[in-house]
Amino acid sequence: MKVVLLGAGGMGGYAARTAAGFDFVDELLVADRDEAAARRLSDSLGDKARAVALDVTDPHALDRVLTGATAALNTVGPFFRFGPPVLEAAIRSGCHYLDINDDWESTEAMLALDERARAAGITAVIGMGASPGISNLLTRIAMRELDTVHEVYPGFDLDAAMPETRGSRPSAATVHGIHQLTGTIRVFDRGRFRDEPPLRRIDLDYPGLGPRRAWTMGHPEAITFPRYFPELRRSLIVMTMARPNLLAMRALGKLVDARLLSLERAAGLVERLEGVGGRVKTPEDYLREMLDEPRLPPLFSVVRGTKDGRVETVAATLLSAPRRGMGGATGVPLGLGLAVLRPEREQKRGVFAPEAIVDPDAFFNQLAPLCTPVMADRDALLLVSRSWERVELRAELERRLGA
Repeated sequence: MKVVLLGAGGMGGYAARTAAGFDFVDELLVADRDEAAARRLSDSLGDKARAVALDVTDPHALDRVLTGATAALNTVGPFFRFGPPVLEAAIRSGCHYLDINDDWESTEAMLALDERARAAGITAVIGMGASPGISNLLTRIAMRELDTVHEVYPGFDLDAAMPETRGSRPSAATVHGIHQLTGTIRVFDRGRFRDEPPLRRIDLDYPGLGPRRAWTMGHPEAITFPRYFPELRRSLIVMTMARPNLLAMRALGKLVDARLLSLERAAGLVERLEGVGGRVKTPEDYLREMLDEPRLPPLFSVVRGTKDGRVETVAATLLSAPRRGMGGATGVPLGLGLAVLRPEREQKRGVFAPEAIVDPDAFFNQLAPLCTPVMADRDALLLVSRSWERVELRAELERRLGA
């Protein structure tokens, strides 16, 4: 299998190293506008890899690179700008496709390419990162605990999702974050889609932790779950962050909405906020902090529905994750997503969100040994709490973390 990596940045590096570890990947082409960066990454990967200069905004050059490849791993964001045209190029080139698309608008546009992808014999998995990606699969794990599911709330700590390093220009991830916290976002509520302003307060009752606050933002999970699970009545992506940062985000959002500040300028200001980004915290750090203050895990999902005729709630989170913060937590799952294309696996064709095509048990078993600290398997990696068990999550955290 020949794989093309689009984007040689931090997330691309983790995706490339993960992909190179598969025995069915024979060749890895690292493509980036910065050829020197592509070469540095390819040189670190051994004989399987080589580098090429590529600007993904040049459709003819993109077609040339993708033609003849088995699959493309796309890490070039923000995806509300670059997602759909790159998938269209993959379809034209007959190349399977995976990405870390985290914008709801481009997710809708790319899901609309499903028929074209099936006609071309292409499998595309969009949003195979941390959130979306891990969050979708945590939701599937939690959903299986219930007889019926009516509400899903995948979520994450937005402070933990900030870049660990800052450059002269704001990262695509931060531009994405500002974009999804301004204007209007699409949510699924009371059985229908609607557009509304972001940052609506949502009160969650996390089993074992109790009442917690979160806020809405635009994200793909809110629109993909109703596509595959028509019994849902509510699908919202929620986030948490430190109160000073939340207040600053609200203020910046108003300036962006009033067109007094560009997305890029606002993103640059966010990356300079004190307490945002900087030292990389592990999931263990955040889980330990949960023992001392009322906060939610860095990446989680809460679902509500019925079990044995009673309304119940289930939550799932991770006890470890790939090292180096969101870079590893996003790039490693993308690389692991190539498993859906294993030669011995029966293939689905079309465009899919992770919850529709990725086996959550197999995924978390593959992820567990790639985490820091290393986990043996999915059972050691995941912490699932259930409202009917009446277990104090604090005691379970102390036991699992050795506190």
